[in-house]
Amino acid sequence: MERAQRIAAKAVRRVLAGTTLAKALATEGGAAPSDRALIHELAYGTLRFLGQLKAIVRTLADRPLADASVEARATSRVRRTSAKGLVNAILRHFLRRRAAVLAEIGNDPEARFSYPRWWIERVRAEYPERFAQVLDAGNARPPLCLRANVRRITPEAFVALLETHGVGAKRVGCAGVSVDTPRPVTALPGYAEGAFSVQDAAAQLAAPLLGPRDGMRVLDACAAPGGKTTHLAELASLDLTAIDVDGSRLERVAENLARLGLSARLVASDAGKPEAWWDGKPFDRILADVPCTASGVVRRHPDGKWLRRESDLAGLVLQQQRLLEALWPTLARGGRLLYSTCSVFGAENAEQVSAFVARHADAARARLDWPSSLGAADGQLLPVVGDAEHNHDGFFYALLEKR
Repeated sequence: MERAQRIAAKAVRRVLAGTTLAKALATEGGAAPSDRALIHELAYGTLRFLGQLKAIVRTLADRPLADASVEARATSRVRRTSAKGLVNAILRHFLRRRAAVLAEIGNDPEARFSYPRWWIERVRAEYPERFAQVLDAGNARPPLCLRANVRRITPEAFVALLETHGVGAKRVGCAGVSVDTPRPVTALPGYAEGAFSVQDAAAQLAAPLLGPRDGMRVLDACAAPGGKTTHLAELASLDLTAIDVDGSRLERVAENLARLGLSARLVASDAGKPEAWWDGKPFDRILADVPCTASGVVRRHPDGKWLRRESDLAGLVLQQQRLLEALWPTLARGGRLLYSTCSVFGAENAEQVSAFVARHADAARARLDWPSSLGAADGQLLPVVGDAEHNHDGFFYALLEKR
């Protein structure tokens, strides 16, 4: 256990220095398989509630800890005896005064919500009546949501297969299955046979919203890691092209396609430079799941809260605009482009789309054909924590039709 604590602490320190958590954990290959779940729990949990942990230490410490990552230090073996004694004293003090300390720091927004102040203020400004709900949802543990590969098994049959192996699960949406207790997906029945993929319930809306039909020429413009690419291929027999600027990430797309028994043309290129990859034949459908702040999926990637800077937003908005402008000429007349982000920030979503439509007389927003229970007529799905049917990440969708 002590080794797991040290590895988790090191991973948190690397995140605070600018490394993604996935990369930080991947470098710790020496961990025993039995320790990996604990390492992930410690690292993810620390980053999820980093703001609160910092506030607790500030309140209880009579002098600063030597390590900048004080919360990580509290879970690691401290080399210097004096520092170890200080950490233990803080922990004992907190256990004695838990309720009072939490009440004392509760008026500090960064301690209450565990997000950077700029993030809190932006969400509060955009969703004044729901901002606390949105922020709290981002700190919740995410469900394990799967998507049945309908070319190989029905969702109902997949739920039955799981239950025969002692795995409780419930149907979600058209093809989704929410597992009652998250576990390694490779250990689930049907994984090797390509019976399912891992995909959040909100992300599973993308492919059906685009409306692919047999024989269509379809482009997935920012494809990796491939969840939406494979979903498109499951729904119809398509002339499907999947592009991503990162060739190494396309390898994962290829692996998923092979496991699921599907096919697509994979191209490592910048979707924003069609002259490098487009053959001039228009696409009937385009999925533009563009790079964004990922502010709607922080419950799955809590490091994003601390890696992202407010100044990043302007650059991402320009990148999204560049992709939309480049992809629009490749869309056929009467064709449809689905613009998608996993963000809750309006600048990347409704504002981006409104500005695009205003610049293009041949562009119009089409109605989103999705369950009325989702609400969100404007296409903005906020992260929600609830029962299996209402437990999803934050996403934005806008369906654009070329007139």
